[in-house]
Amino acid sequence: MTTTLEPARPRALNPARTTATATRVLRQLTHDPRTIALLLLIPCVMLLLLRYVFDGSPRTFDNIGASLLGIFPLITMFLVTSIATLRERTSGTLERLLAMPLGKADLIAGYALAFGTLAIIQSALATGLALWLLGLDVTGSPWLLLLVALLDALLGTALGLFVSAFAASEFQAVQFMPAVIFPQLLLCGLFTPRDDMHPALEAISDVLPMSYAVDGMNEVLHHTDMTATFLRDALIVAGCALLVLALGAATLRRRTA
Repeated sequence: MTTTLEPARPRALNPARTTATATRVLRQLTHDPRTIALLLLIPCVMLLLLRYVFDGSPRTFDNIGASLLGIFPLITMFLVTSIATLRERTSGTLERLLAMPLGKADLIAGYALAFGTLAIIQSALATGLALWLLGLDVTGSPWLLLLVALLDALLGTALGLFVSAFAASEFQAVQFMPAVIFPQLLLCGLFTPRDDMHPALEAISDVLPMSYAVDGMNEVLHHTDMTATFLRDALIVAGCALLVLALGAATLRRRTA
């Protein structure tokens, strides 16, 4: 008997099933201490290294540290989420789960909730380290800085869930990083102001979510209160994360005989 792929019929989001999925993913991650270490410690180690690279120029660390506080969690969450989800796809776990009374929305929301929980811890650790141990000097509220770092980590999670559908191996999942992350890193305004770029590159940067993550961090760096620009940037990053999660759900297919 042949096996075909059919789109799963939409089901309403079920909180109990979503929570059960998130709990299963978190339980699996607790058995992989290297992944936990990568998620929680690498952004902190990179910020620590960066601080002492610019030991003789603290203002340089202040200028780029806030931006990297958002970029590092995005990169690590993208890398770990894409590989972890790919394992679920290639092992047949996702297909077996979709054969149960579990909707695509429950599955994607469960994964997002699980990795989002880790993103909260990761962002809190990195933000606390940067502000209170490394002396990152920001004008605005540390809570706004934490908010943008968290949104960036959630965006990385969403992108990782999405690109896992297009990789056949963990090596291919890693190869998506130069294609998805590096162009955003170069065009986000970290190395040079976006309005100083070639007009074509500036136009491309205007549609890349990492650009707004960096802009949001810079707003916190230079303004005491929440500005309209900060609110716009935060909403764009959050909206991009939700859009990519929806696209990730569209890549799931139910396998039936």
